[in-house]
Amino acid sequence: MKILHHPDKADIQLSSVLYALSDPIRLFILYEIYKSGECTCGFIEVPVVKSTVTHHVRTLREAGIVRVRTQGTQRFVSVRAEDLEERFPGLLQSVLAAYEASGSPIPE
Repeated sequence: MKILHHPDKADIQLSSVLYALSDPIRLFILYEIYKSGECTCGFIEVPVVKSTVTHHVRTLREAGIVRVRTQGTQRFVSVRAEDLEERFPGLLQSVLAAYEASGSPIPE
């Protein structure tokens, strides 16, 4: 089983978080995971192929935004809300509120 790298809370960099959230599909994925709580990668309906979703989730994971947990053949994704709030107070809520205010568009 491949071990997935998650940065320690102290190693999460603002530039990495902002870069990861600059893509509309990753922002949509974050919003959906945040709304539903922990879910499988297949739960999120995104208009891209599975390998592209994997790439986007990996980018979010490596930036320290989400945590991926493997159970059997499935991977469960959750938002590292507490870590992000402690590291960058108010950032996650501001980003999610701005996304909701924009009408929560589904990327095409």
